Amino acid sequence: MHITNYADLLKAAGQQPEPQRLLFVFTQSELPEGYTEAQKQGFEAGTGGVLTPQMCTDKALDELGDFCDLVNESRQMGPDWKIVFVASLPGRGGVMSSTEEAQEHLKTMIHSIQNGAISKYLAFDQDGNLVQFS
Repeated sequence: MHITNYADLLKAAGQQPEPQRLLFVFTQSELPEGYTEAQKQGFEAGTGGVLTPQMCTDKALDELGDFCDLVNESRQMGPDWKIVFVASLPGRGGVMSSTEEAQEHLKTMIHSIQNGAISKYLAFDQDGNLVQFS
């Protein structure tokens, strides 16, 4: 299945043979240390900067509603964010992975994002649009 939006993601996760726990890392755009004037201009134009993790969570599929619900919950729980990265953690033997198991995977996601290794994650903006990085 080709995922083009958040609803597609939930549908695809629900069709997997093992129960899926979704992992979310919410990020904010910031200027990098030692930024150049060109980087500053890009950042001010909304097209530059580095994505810094602000908060993370994991959710079973039955805990998730639509994207608007996710945005509203995130606003109640933490700081503003620009991009949310999402990964899926499959269960085993028909048993959902636990929140405790998800923590190590969330740490890996955070580390990957901090190092710019984001190609294996889906990314959505605050409006629920799938974001492609070049």
